[in-house]
Amino acid sequence: MASIKLLLWKHDQKKDGTYPIAIRITQNRKTRYVFTGKYILEKQWDFALCKVKKAHPNSTRLNNFLISKLAEANKTLLDLENKDKVISSTKIKQELTNPLGGKSFNDVARVFLENLKSNKKISRYKADRVRVNHFIHFCQSDKIRFAEITEVKLRNFMTYLEFNKGLSKRSVMNNLVVIRTIYNKAIKMDIIDRKFYPFGTDKIQIKFPESEKIGLTKEEVKKVESLKDLTKQEKHARNVWLFSFYFAGVRIGDVLKIRWNRIIDGRLYYRMNKNEKLLSLKIPPKLIKILEEYQIGMENPEDFIFPDMKGVDQEDAEAVLTRTNTVTKRLNEYLDRIACKAGIDKKITMHIARHTFGNISGDEIHPLMLQKLYRHSDLKTTINYQANFIHKEADEALDSVVNF
Repeated sequence: MASIKLLLWKHDQKKDGTYPIAIRITQNRKTRYVFTGKYILEKQWDFALCKVKKAHPNSTRLNNFLISKLAEANKTLLDLENKDKVISSTKIKQELTNPLGGKSFNDVARVFLENLKSNKKISRYKADRVRVNHFIHFCQSDKIRFAEITEVKLRNFMTYLEFNKGLSKRSVMNNLVVIRTIYNKAIKMDIIDRKFYPFGTDKIQIKFPESEKIGLTKEEVKKVESLKDLTKQEKHARNVWLFSFYFAGVRIGDVLKIRWNRIIDGRLYYRMNKNEKLLSLKIPPKLIKILEEYQIGMENPEDFIFPDMKGVDQEDAEAVLTRTNTVTKRLNEYLDRIACKAGIDKKITMHIARHTFGNISGDEIHPLMLQKLYRHSDLKTTINYQANFIHKEADEALDSVVNF
């Protein structure tokens, strides 16, 4: 006889400290979980009675919802037992999660995309939505089943992206990453068995080609810093670029959202949008003069240091992304003009500020410190990134052979 019970799932805490409430299904010593979509703090859950405590502001409504979900699960169990003498926890879960309908790739992909959107990961949502549509268009069906996503189909899809869509090898790999992520989600939801998995050793392996990273040299940065004949817009673009460079290549999306009240006692405190890392950096002397220019019009400590994001609702993630993309495009156009005026034949963009810091730092800074400055979660990421800019040993090795 299967057992069904409500519990607080303690293995997946959200950033606000809450945990999901789940329904645990146990049959023949095998357990599956169905999540209710509700989250609460640990102190608000009664572990003995398996219900929400009265201390929760919406305890009555929430408990009624959970009771209905539990009743639904028990009804599903009874219906299955009447139809089939042999049932499993997986089969019970499949029946409870049936809202995914036909369980096609498109069904799970839509859930995946909606989760990105609801979590305000708008940039990734838009990029991955295009990739999902690429695959659906290639398959000529929005009802393709996961069992149909074979190694052969994926290799044909890669060829289609490269030759029909004209995508780079890196972009092709990004498309495969999305399909793999959605396939893994389907496996966890018991929609498809792992034995059909088309990725891995001797199957489809996702390998990104090395990307070219070229930054400016010290001399080139000095040229940018010393330029005099700049328009107001060009000067602003240079200021934003230098701000990013002086702080080890802060990404433009973060630069535009930094407010005056994040400068405290001569230090910048900011939280990186990409991975929520908090960083504190000393204000470089070179940057003080630039900040003074913008401080003249500052009316409120809550104002942005750079005015480009002014008037945008910061709670509207899509509006923030749209403005960021628009501003970045405009700044890059002015940076292109700056490169011409400085006599620099390299392309200067906002992202090149990050590569420039890496290029100038070379192997002069310990990798652990660079990891902190770059805000990387993994030291391997830092080492691989910095390898693009460390040429001294290779140059010396080459000279030792050919200079005779």
